Amino acid sequence: MSGLESLAESGLLLPLVGLLGLAVGSFLNVVIHRLPIMMEREWAAQCADLRGEPAPEFDALSLLAPRSRCPKCGHGIGALENIPVLSWLMLRGRCRGCGTGIGVRYPLVELLTGLLSLACAWTFGPTLLLIGALALVWALIALTFIDLDTQLLPDSITLPLIWAGLLLNLLGGFTDLQSAVVGAIAGYLVLWSVYWAFKLATGKEGMGYGDFKLLAALGAFLGWQMLPVIILLSSLVGAVVGIALIVLRSHGRDVPIPFGPYLAAAGVIALFFGPTINRTYLGLM
Repeated sequence: MSGLESLAESGLLLPLVGLLGLAVGSFLNVVIHRLPIMMEREWAAQCADLRGEPAPEFDALSLLAPRSRCPKCGHGIGALENIPVLSWLMLRGRCRGCGTGIGVRYPLVELLTGLLSLACAWTFGPTLLLIGALALVWALIALTFIDLDTQLLPDSITLPLIWAGLLLNLLGGFTDLQSAVVGAIAGYLVLWSVYWAFKLATGKEGMGYGDFKLLAALGAFLGWQMLPVIILLSSLVGAVVGIALIVLRSHGRDVPIPFGPYLAAAGVIALFFGPTINRTYLGLM
């Protein structure tokens, strides 16, 4: 960690991590948009293989290629048009090629990633915890917006996140390895039990398996001690938002509401304030 310590001593750690967060936020916009498309194409190829049919042909697509383009006119996004937040402001939220509006969510994701990255640097300083916190926060941001768009929590993010949390705590992270292992197991089983209890009682599926894996990842990173905080906060916020949407009649009762964003938000709160919340609760008890 000597490199990070040197940056901290020179006063460059916070601004550099903030700028890195903005750049990563730009990449996360690509992940949020492209990863579900890549998953759908993979599923289509697998279904075709099961039917004994040739795989459907698609244009090459990965998280790194091709270069981002306007979906309407095909205008390639140049380097000067890809500066986080600033490019959107300079272009006034419109494509330089055809004038089509560019959603405000793009700069918001970049700004959110930058601010949370800065908060990680401020909270954890030049330590191993900073690297773990950044990895967790960046993954949670991607999962949040993918779930909002598609109601999917990709295994390609949640499963590596579980192993990353266990590895981090093996090296001396947010908690001891035993608490991390128990947290991963308990996080998965808690929501798995809720899922089956709800299904047996109603005959319906109340949540997806991705939610189990996400809570397992949070348990692996933060330990089982943080699970009550995460579950309580995510449930309260989810219930309030769900009831509000139904009352305002902007969301049908039978239309599922993704739970991943609430778990992710609760995970971020637990990352920064979980120990304080637990100490306050124990003090009141």
